[in-house]
Amino acid sequence: MSESPITALRAEYDAIARQLDGAAGGAEREAAKREIIGYFKRIDGFLSELTQLKDDIRQLVERYKQLSADTKQASAPEFTGQRPAVHADHIGASTFIEKGWSLISLGDYSGAIQSLTRALTLSPNDTQAQSLLGWAQMLHEEYDDALTTFSKVLMREPANSLARINVGYICLKKRIFGEAIEHLSKAIRLDNDRKATLYAHYYLGLVYLEREMFEDAQTFFHKTVQLGPNLIEAYYELGRAQWFSEERDAARQSWTEGWKANKFSPWGKRCKEMLDLVAAGGEPPRASPA
Repeated sequence: MSESPITALRAEYDAIARQLDGAAGGAEREAAKREIIGYFKRIDGFLSELTQLKDDIRQLVERYKQLSADTKQASAPEFTGQRPAVHADHIGASTFIEKGWSLISLGDYSGAIQSLTRALTLSPNDTQAQSLLGWAQMLHEEYDDALTTFSKVLMREPANSLARINVGYICLKKRIFGEAIEHLSKAIRLDNDRKATLYAHYYLGLVYLEREMFEDAQTFFHKTVQLGPNLIEAYYELGRAQWFSEERDAARQSWTEGWKANKFSPWGKRCKEMLDLVAAGGEPPRASPA
């Protein structure tokens, strides 16, 4: 079995340490100094390369997500956000927060939950750690735990619109429509986060579509495509709401616009599938794609 790079570097460290311990004269100490400097520079270079490689891995993850993207009903809000600033603290919570953020970005939700739970053990009142934990739990489909976590965030930050739309999304998934409407409507009224406002309209459209209140659903889907023309699933759902309202030409137009907006995305392809289906005399599904 070949020696691991870390083992080799540790062996080099031990060799320099022994050299330094045995340095009796000035020349020997100077030689040890040169070894230490060279060793430090090599390690520093490795760290820079590893940092770049770590960032490159995230690009691989994004490519994987694009290739394997599905069209599940009411996909969760896309996880975006500034990387947490790592700062020295005597309890080490920030390190676990930063690791949790990275793991969510990489799609390792269970690992993120573990890291962020550790962060909250060290710093129980850290709102950033709580918010990230809620994201990880929600994306891991641990909806009850996520609901509890986001509720704690909202108790401290009632104007946190992202946390509020996540609660709305969870309530939608659990079919608690009244609470979903309450939280999503509040996020729209706050209007302090562009992404939160966009998803609040989209999810409200889905709530009303589920309740077969098709005119109300259309209102929110129309607003969604105005706010976010690249949210292709909104065109698909708008077309369904219009079709079930007997507005068949309008439905075809919405699906056409969604397909043309992004022909290669999963939702763009599904819009084209709807056009082909109804052209052949078929009916759109009553339920969103599961």
